[in-house]
Amino acid sequence: MEYEEIKAEDNVSTVIQFVLLGFSDLPNLQGLLFGVFSIIYIIILFGNCLIIIITRLDSALQKPMYFFLSNFSSLEMCYVSVTLPRILVNLWTQDRSISILNCAAQMCFLLMLGATECFLLAVMAYDRYVAICNPLRYPLVMNQKMCIQLAIGSWISGIPVQIGQTCQIFSLHFCNSNQINHFFCDIPPILKLACGDTSIHEMSVYAVAMLFVAVPFMLILASYSKIISTILRLPTARGQAKAFSTCSSHLLVVILFFGSATITYLGPKSNHSAGTDKLLSLFYTIVTPMFNPMIYSLRNKDVIAALRKLLLKK
Repeated sequence: MEYEEIKAEDNVSTVIQFVLLGFSDLPNLQGLLFGVFSIIYIIILFGNCLIIIITRLDSALQKPMYFFLSNFSSLEMCYVSVTLPRILVNLWTQDRSISILNCAAQMCFLLMLGATECFLLAVMAYDRYVAICNPLRYPLVMNQKMCIQLAIGSWISGIPVQIGQTCQIFSLHFCNSNQINHFFCDIPPILKLACGDTSIHEMSVYAVAMLFVAVPFMLILASYSKIISTILRLPTARGQAKAFSTCSSHLLVVILFFGSATITYLGPKSNHSAGTDKLLSLFYTIVTPMFNPMIYSLRNKDVIAALRKLLLKK
């Protein structure tokens, strides 16, 4: 495959198009991978659509917790749709080229939706904190207006910063190679292709990651420390189990998402290999969204009851 580039006088190539290597090192598995990822994409869309439908239709689920869950399912479908369709096209056509503009757009949407997920998970933790630690004030604190404001804030808070960060990264010059050793346009593999010293940009990425990953995670930890403390003070084991069951699904999703994202964006750069980065990215952008609907449905009695009611009506 020939790569598009503009030759400069000093024999340095200025890239005008990238190539996503993805799974090119597995030439005999392209068809199998296309089938597997197609099934995963269908599962993600179907599972999250089902959660959105039942949380809207079932009167028993007209609660703040399920309002945020519906937002989270919508977010997951958007988040995975930024990367998976492109992966499927690359596997099917074997044309892995992507223009700089499309690459920048993919990265920008991925970062904005990733920031939304971090904040939305923090909001969901706060919702559980109020419900368990201040149950009498819960209807007053988490009223409809507050829920809508928290949801909108989660969706839009990362937009200006992530647009700025994307513009900053793509203002760099890329030379000598245009091969991105990744499935999609993510920050670490893009910075590796930049000419010259990128330490300032890496510090900027680290600072933004601290804001959008570490801060929400610390808020979640603070919420759950209060939640666990309150649960342990409940007089009966049955009451403790019931209280913990309402937040265990969310806690599991938090661990899966923040664990892989933290290693990718906040871990020491020297410990990163291309294979590790790809595996972690695959985990938090595709595998976790596939399991999230299962985690929330299989571990939630209200969702199971609503789903059973919907199926029986059919």
